[in-house]
Amino acid sequence: MAKAIDNCPIDHTLQQIAGKWKGPIIMMLLEHPNCRFNELEKLLPACSRRMLALQLRELVAAGIIAKKVTATVPVQTSYSLTPRGQQLRPVIEGMQEWGQQG
Repeated sequence: MAKAIDNCPIDHTLQQIAGKWKGPIIMMLLEHPNCRFNELEKLLPACSRRMLALQLRELVAAGIIAKKVTATVPVQTSYSLTPRGQQLRPVIEGMQEWGQQG
């Protein structure tokens, strides 16, 4: 039985986007491309700074979002969805619609 789960594409997808804040982060980046960390903090006020940083780091590692650091003073960091992350649009929007139904 475990082998079936190991090879399940649905399980793989859920592992990549699992976490209380990953879905909302992806949704915010769909609506606000090239968003800076401070902007994401304002868009997700209930998410702690530490949790936001952790979730962003995991999404970058998964190849879902890209992190761009601009060498300015102060350093500016922005996040955007990669092409792979953009492919999640129908998944995230479908989850949003399903959740709104009750």
